[in-house]
Amino acid sequence: MSAADYILETEGLVKEFKGFVAVNDVSLKVRRGDIHALIGPNGAGKTTCFNLLTKFLEPTRGTIRFNGQDIAGEAPAQIARRGIVRSFQISAVFPHLTVRENVRIALQRKLGTSFHFWRSERSLAVLDAHAEELLGEVGLDGFADKITVDLPYGRKRALEIATTLALEPELMLLDEPTQGMGHEDVDRVMQLIKKVAAKRSILMVEHNMKVVAGISDRITVLARGAVLAEGSYGEVAADPLVIEAYMGTAADELTATAH
Repeated sequence: MSAADYILETEGLVKEFKGFVAVNDVSLKVRRGDIHALIGPNGAGKTTCFNLLTKFLEPTRGTIRFNGQDIAGEAPAQIARRGIVRSFQISAVFPHLTVRENVRIALQRKLGTSFHFWRSERSLAVLDAHAEELLGEVGLDGFADKITVDLPYGRKRALEIATTLALEPELMLLDEPTQGMGHEDVDRVMQLIKKVAAKRSILMVEHNMKVVAGISDRITVLARGAVLAEGSYGEVAADPLVIEAYMGTAADELTATAH
């Protein structure tokens, strides 16, 4: 594979906190158009990796390339403008606005008018058709006028994905997209991620092995801040080092899902 086939590459990525190495020499390659999962036991360095990729944290050393360009020296806003957009573990929507208004605010950000709160309702109505289109893409058509706080949890996560899509990302970083969900919501969000991945690349941190096995094209396993294994779900689930790192019930779930 040539460098052009990879949307995101890191080389020798390191993050140290006062002598503690949270991310240790991580080299990662995310193929264009893939759903790439980053998994590992608690404390493996997954979220720190995400924070480095979006520059919420500065790397101690190492390179980060997006579309072949070194972005390690760029600010978070510059990286977002390049097309790397991240969703967080905690809900990041405005609870007392309608579903449509939430998406419209994200569309305003793209236009550079997000803080023009005094703009008339009529002037913002031009964004409604695009907002409705995005809501349709995530299965929220019919929910546009609902107040967000009244949405079921899984639908809130779908709304977050709609607001992320409003920023027209090339690469979406999803941090625990199914955390805290029941089976029905997990299945819905899995299908949604697969659907939105048809037009873009996704890197996700996810604990639910059913989700990882069901939709990931490639998986990188982290342990103690370093890459332990990489490959398809079947390959990493059979790796003795991965099984040892997970131990006990998580390892059982890992191997059971592979069969």
